[in-house]
Amino acid sequence: MRNDKLKDQYRINDRIRVPEVRLVGENVTNGVYPIEKALQIAESHEMDLVEISPNADPPVCRITDYQKFLYQQKKRQKEQKAKSVRVVVKEIRFGPQTDDHDYNFKLRHAKEFLDEGAKVKAYVFFKGRSILFKEQGEVLLLRFANDLEEYAKLDQMPVLEGKRMTIMLSPKKSVSSKAAATKQQAAAVQKAAKNADDTQPAESADSDEEE
Repeated sequence: MRNDKLKDQYRINDRIRVPEVRLVGENVTNGVYPIEKALQIAESHEMDLVEISPNADPPVCRITDYQKFLYQQKKRQKEQKAKSVRVVVKEIRFGPQTDDHDYNFKLRHAKEFLDEGAKVKAYVFFKGRSILFKEQGEVLLLRFANDLEEYAKLDQMPVLEGKRMTIMLSPKKSVSSKAAATKQQAAAVQKAAKNADDTQPAESADSDEEE
């Protein structure tokens, strides 16, 4: 059932088995009350006594409509989840002697990833004796970061770890915000177009003949 997990988190009314509680909230004098008195106050308001902080001494309770309380808690959790940003890291691999065509192809992909708000981890992989070209790999990565200057900030200068030389790039806020706004605008246009189609009157199958 919906809200079952939330229900398990909070004790209410007769399930609150402590000698006294601290009441907080509106329409009640805040303070410490015996549990019997707190229950009487809740009943007089035709509401529930909800334990919101069980680990306090004494536990803290609020007099409120329990179903409304659960709805507000669920809404708050949903908002917090929406605000939390999951960091996505996209990897782009180069060789120390990557040609211009391959470089530009990967540059376009990096711009797309950054537009979507993802981080980009670019690295040069040195295979066998190609480790002799590590300076060339460093130049390539710095060029890559420079070409993405409008889209990203360089979090980490080229670092050689084993056979990999790596840089990390983070999207600039203005770019990711612009991309998000563009997506929202596109969704709004699509929704408006759908609504227009839904509200357009259907043409009659049989047209009136003109005399």
